Amino acid sequence: MKNLEIAQIFREIAQILEIKGDNPFRIRAYERAAQNIEGLTEDIEDYLKEDRLGEIPGIGKDLAEKIKEFTSSGKIKAYLDLKKSVPAGVLALLNIPSVGPKTAKLLYEKLKIKNAEDLEKAIARNKLQGIFGIKEKTIENILKGIAIVKKGQERMTLAQAGQVADEFVSALEKLPEVKKISTAGSLRREKETVRDIDILVISDQPKKVMHTFVTLPEVKDILAEGETKSSVRTKLDVQVDCRVVEAKSFGAALIYFTGSKNFNIKLRQIAIKKGLKVNEYGIFRKEKFLAGRSEEEVFKVLGLPYIEPELREDNGEIELSLKGKLPRLHLIELKDIKGDLHTHSTWSDGGNSIKEMAEAARGLGYSYIAITDHSQSLKVAGGLTPADLKKKKQEIDKINKTLKGFRVLYGTEVDIDSDGKIDYPDDILKEFEITVAAIHSGFKQSKAQLTRRILRACANKYVHIIAHPTGRLWGTRESYEIDMDEVLRVARETNTSLEINAFPQRLDLNDLYARRAKEMAVKLAIGTDAHAIEQLKTMKLGMAVARRGWLSREDVINTLAVEELLRTIKK
Repeated sequence: MKNLEIAQIFREIAQILEIKGDNPFRIRAYERAAQNIEGLTEDIEDYLKEDRLGEIPGIGKDLAEKIKEFTSSGKIKAYLDLKKSVPAGVLALLNIPSVGPKTAKLLYEKLKIKNAEDLEKAIARNKLQGIFGIKEKTIENILKGIAIVKKGQERMTLAQAGQVADEFVSALEKLPEVKKISTAGSLRREKETVRDIDILVISDQPKKVMHTFVTLPEVKDILAEGETKSSVRTKLDVQVDCRVVEAKSFGAALIYFTGSKNFNIKLRQIAIKKGLKVNEYGIFRKEKFLAGRSEEEVFKVLGLPYIEPELREDNGEIELSLKGKLPRLHLIELKDIKGDLHTHSTWSDGGNSIKEMAEAARGLGYSYIAITDHSQSLKVAGGLTPADLKKKKQEIDKINKTLKGFRVLYGTEVDIDSDGKIDYPDDILKEFEITVAAIHSGFKQSKAQLTRRILRACANKYVHIIAHPTGRLWGTRESYEIDMDEVLRVARETNTSLEINAFPQRLDLNDLYARRAKEMAVKLAIGTDAHAIEQLKTMKLGMAVARRGWLSREDVINTLAVEELLRTIKK
């Protein structure tokens, strides 16, 4: 999959155009294209082969040609020419949140700063003090931005890791010599960010598997090559490790290499108390092999039920298992979801019509979809005026008359202003079937003020869901500070659900807050925030967060049938 490489190029083009002061609409077009390509769950080359590039929102004729050029030659001439027009150091600085084009140019010209490391050293030596336009608060924000960049370089999002892993797994599983294959590590535990990729294989011809693995097109460098274990670095600088194990040890190896480290330590402690030894080769009594072929049989010998990979974090799951209480926890599954409660159409900033979104949702097995286009104050996202809303409602009513066993819900994503007020009056809000409220500005306000804004939105009887409650954008913006316990308390009192936003760069709420919400009896909603039909499939990422948060179907409102859902949210 070349998705991530193309998205990265389009994002850099947008940055260069911004430095050069180009047309803002042109800059936004590249940014939007990069975001939408990054969010694809299909290989962009499949879109090209099937002549479907036009289905990706924001991909017109010009960008489609650039995609074709890259997939055929591995480069885009216009991009390479554009890069020559800007010093490389300026472009590197733009990857730091809070460093805009003017600041980047200034830092490069005045101090010859070319990267985050140079910038960090310059700040430590007070070299930025007194440079025109750079204030103390700006320096503070730049330092926070550098920290975000460092964190982003170390780890990738779950979605990015999944795409990288799929490239290797899909290639290896085609080999007749591969009998079984699985990812392991933090990717299999579906953590929101992943450092590197682990792959386990059963094969009686490991040399063949290793040779294929290290010679795949995605490989940039071979870090190590052995008979049963090899490590490579991809063109996107991701480390991928592949191990070939015996069939009788596959389950034990899968537990061991899936982790987490603390979970494995607890398993070893349980084994020792039983006079056993457990490792990646199996479970033993002295030297006698007892089990290891499957994870289930290893757990059984240890006196434990099967523990789902998402729960293996040593957060109490083993203790509950030993008490026989974990089997009562039936984690939510994708098949439990009846509909998506946060999506956008061409009425605001989406790439598909309401009808197209509805048909795609029905194709996923859903029975409803809420079209929650942006509200009037968010003009940058095409927010809808009251006059627009009337027309949109008429369109939804018309579409619903043609659908059988499926319903489009009339929804909105309203803006929570700096005082916590909603940007539609009550006489308009009461008409919506689903109202999702979100903060879209003022992220640097105090913890107390941000909390008050959300609490006031919860108190509005027409608000049903608080979307992406902590405002995080991975690699770009850290979560803003709020008093989550107070938000959860008020959400419970007002029957307001909090969202697990499944968009790849958000995954907000995170798993820890999701579990806290469950403990406090606050209902959650999983929404994709989809701006195109392809992005509806990111529901699986929200599902990963929910499962890591120990959620069952009873904790999530969009597992309910549509009429029960509407009754529940309006209590």
